[in-house]
Amino acid sequence: MRPMPADASRPADFATVRELAAADMRRVDALIRNRLASDVVLINQIADHIIAGGGKRLRPMLHVLAAGAAGYAGAQHIKLAAVIEFIHTSTLLHDDVVDESDLRRGRKTANALWGNAASVLVGDFLYSRSFQLMVELDDMRVMRILADTTNTIAEGEVLQLLNIGNADVDEAAYLAVIERKTAVLFAAATELGGLLGGLPAAQVAALRRYGMELGYAFQIADDLLDYTSDADTLGKNVGDDLAEGKPTLPVIYALQQASPAQAQAMRHAIEHGSLESLDEVVGVIRASGAIERTHAQAVRHARAAREALATLPASVYRDALAALADYSVQRAF
Repeated sequence: MRPMPADASRPADFATVRELAAADMRRVDALIRNRLASDVVLINQIADHIIAGGGKRLRPMLHVLAAGAAGYAGAQHIKLAAVIEFIHTSTLLHDDVVDESDLRRGRKTANALWGNAASVLVGDFLYSRSFQLMVELDDMRVMRILADTTNTIAEGEVLQLLNIGNADVDEAAYLAVIERKTAVLFAAATELGGLLGGLPAAQVAALRRYGMELGYAFQIADDLLDYTSDADTLGKNVGDDLAEGKPTLPVIYALQQASPAQAQAMRHAIEHGSLESLDEVVGVIRASGAIERTHAQAVRHARAAREALATLPASVYRDALAALADYSVQRAF
């Protein structure tokens, strides 16, 4: 990784941040393509579909930037970034099966094209491939963090499954799912960057805290998009969370302010995964102030993420991480 001067201009938006990480991310993408290859044709077909789907590669990019912020000058961050992306992609394949989703990032999901069995099995292939890469790094600290992380993600998947169709899910239960299902992988990505760079324990912990808070902010804002965006922007069908019976934060907050009749309609939508009253539910969410309240919660986590960076050495990479905290909540509006 090429060092950047600490007084370089601060990245102002996601495109600038992405450009900072571009050289490393090209190496990450090349490694991903190489390690996705298999002599099983169906694996290659689904892998090609996943790669063509694009995406921001946010989690591996977070690792690359955190390694830069830690002053790391080696090459192991490329493999670790690929590991992180494999873990994330495998969870997406499994998620789409569980949620019965047919659209992701504006494209047909793998399960919609090849069926549930193929998607689950290729997801398993990606998990096992990630652990093969981990072993090559031969660092027990890295393997422990990632093994714990993947286990926690699995717990989060089960917790979310238990919450589906449950209109009584409260904010604490919702946040518990986010922590396990989303934030822990963000936290692992940034913590591992600090670990590679040999930062003091307190600064490694700060990078982990940054990743955790960013994960909360990102997912809360993402859930808000389901009620503030459109299908072209969102890359999935508007109202999908409601159709899947997922009580996300905008719904939880709106239920607290709804009249008995409104609450009944919202509870029915959650419990039956129904979009029949989508317009009414969205109307209640907007009238109740739930959108603003949800956004404010995301902003609080984004601010906490920025604050966690204060102990790190000044650099353009640290500034890029701070800019990503801002970006995470700007997407919702």
